[in-house]
Amino acid sequence: MALGTESGRYLSFSRDEWALLRAATPLTLRQAGLDELRGINERIDLDEVATVYLSLTRLLNLYVAATQNLQKVSSTFLGKMAPKVPYIIGVAGSVAVGKSTFARILQALLARWPDHPKVGLITTDGFLYPNRVLEERDLMNRKGFPESYDTKRLLEFLRAVKSGASEVSAPIYSHVVYDIIEGESVVVEQPDILIIEGLNVLQVGSEANEFVSDYFDFSIYIDADENDIEQWYVDRFLTLCKTVFQDPNSFFRHYAHLTTEQAVETARYIWREINGRNLRENIAPTKARASLILRKAADHRVTDVHLLRL
Repeated sequence: MALGTESGRYLSFSRDEWALLRAATPLTLRQAGLDELRGINERIDLDEVATVYLSLTRLLNLYVAATQNLQKVSSTFLGKMAPKVPYIIGVAGSVAVGKSTFARILQALLARWPDHPKVGLITTDGFLYPNRVLEERDLMNRKGFPESYDTKRLLEFLRAVKSGASEVSAPIYSHVVYDIIEGESVVVEQPDILIIEGLNVLQVGSEANEFVSDYFDFSIYIDADENDIEQWYVDRFLTLCKTVFQDPNSFFRHYAHLTTEQAVETARYIWREINGRNLRENIAPTKARASLILRKAADHRVTDVHLLRL
């Protein structure tokens, strides 16, 4: 039985149709492991993992295997062993849409496949300019917009990874201090798969002849109605006021003692002036560049999936 309907450049699947493509892929994640991967206010259960993620990991496993075979063919043709090159997956979408949790779960599941146990994960937050640079350029209120990223450094990182370098380092960003941690980095050591998660990974960069997405083998866009995403952002902000913002080292500690009404008003203002604008102006327009689009409903559950036709 054929599954999916054609929709322009994409094959579209309902939730139930997509779930059938899981075939015999086993659920290797347990509730305790899922709890550790889940982000703030993320409502995801094992049924969602089985219904949505297992079909996706099966598809990606097939793609990775095909790419690895192609690399072997190329090495045979050239008569020499080529360096190990990671399969790179980009994950894009708005603030508060659930990218980080999605990327962590995807990493955990892909690492359980026998052919690619080494799966790395990097967020583009580490490639934001340090606050001192953003302040000099009057960009603190545009953090997350394309111009707030050191795109050149991100491209250099991806170029090194794709060249097969044995070790490549990336900066680390702290959401507590809201800044790059000077002198600290995460090292990527030739993983089988590398997931790159961030707001702007599908956007056209400032380099005229080179884009971040040029280095992706596969890309995923997490989509939802803006009104739903805004509500998720407000809910997360309220939770942060009671948790992370209470930390004396938190950049946002001045929000910790807001009343609920004040916190909601503040969150909606930030959404209206920063995150919502960034979504509409820069992030959402890149959706059509993704290899796969996952559409979420107000309850965070994926309702339909759109796969780019080859």
